[in-house]
Amino acid sequence: MKNNKVGIGFVGCGAISGIYLQNITNLFKEIEIVGVCDLIRERAENAVKNYNIPKLYNDMYELFADPDVDIVLNITRPYEHYEVTKAALNAGKHVYSEKPLAASLAEGKELVALAKEKGLMLGGAPDTYLGAGIQTCRKLIDEGKIGEPIGCAGFMICHGHETWHPDPEFYYKYGGGPMMDMGPYYLTAMINLVGSVESVSAMTKKTFAQRTITSQPHYGEIIDVDVNTYIAGNIRFESGAIGTLFTTFDVYKSENKWIEVYGSEGTLCVPDPNTFGGPVRLYRPGDDGFKDMPLEFDYADNSRALGLADMAKALQTGRDFRASYKQTYHVLEIMESFNKSGEERREIPIESHFDKTPIMVRGEVGVIAD
Repeated sequence: MKNNKVGIGFVGCGAISGIYLQNITNLFKEIEIVGVCDLIRERAENAVKNYNIPKLYNDMYELFADPDVDIVLNITRPYEHYEVTKAALNAGKHVYSEKPLAASLAEGKELVALAKEKGLMLGGAPDTYLGAGIQTCRKLIDEGKIGEPIGCAGFMICHGHETWHPDPEFYYKYGGGPMMDMGPYYLTAMINLVGSVESVSAMTKKTFAQRTITSQPHYGEIIDVDVNTYIAGNIRFESGAIGTLFTTFDVYKSENKWIEVYGSEGTLCVPDPNTFGGPVRLYRPGDDGFKDMPLEFDYADNSRALGLADMAKALQTGRDFRASYKQTYHVLEIMESFNKSGEERREIPIESHFDKTPIMVRGEVGVIAD
């Protein structure tokens, strides 16, 4: 740490890196970007130029060797997360990874064991649940506004990425698919609202064996689909609540909305877990209908890197941080168990346990106050 700021080194400067670069530069003043690297050097060069970044590394190993880097930000493709995170941990660096923690539970288990062995922090996305919308939902549930949660339901329904994404192939390969891609947002929200998961069951399938890319620059190329693209999952929470999560890349259009939490005394409509803001809507018996609830926390705009800033604050103060491996590993086990259940046609117990992370406190992370 220099000048009381935690140094961040970027491994990967692809599409998602832009919002991290922007927010670390302009919003989260307790962390600073030390340097970047990318397999496509031009991407890293553009980041250095556009954000006045001090260092451009030739590869990730040069980044790991830099004593000014305190936390490695791993924003490579999902199937690369394991290799990059493992190398960073072995180099003695704390790691914050984009979702998911790894492409398989075995990889995730190894990374967690390595971080524990070396006494290093390991955390990661998503951090959207720390934003104004879902934190407001958490507060409403904690205050008993819907009584005791008895269930929840989530829907992530679309027709895939090949019509708009510039490089969509990896979404249909190992580490991809709708559950591994978007499930982390939904499941992270659910476990922080309803609690730890005891077991899951699911029906799964791969509807289309191939996809044709209609976006540039790979227009006309054919993708062989290697992963399930239609996953209908059931969740048994330790509290006794029952949840469902449906994710698919096979459906053209739907009117189902994001997440609902059902309580003994009402229903809570949770905003899109891929965003930080609202709307948050509450229904209680006797009301005329759902009521829009005011957001009671900061960060309603796209605040990616909020979880990273919270991790950095924990590194500075010695407290626990919210988006840790305890959360990302629990989510990874749930997602892999959905696929296992679909293959084996049985309910799968979840071995890991998750305790809800503390609700956000205004100004605690040490960012610019509005």
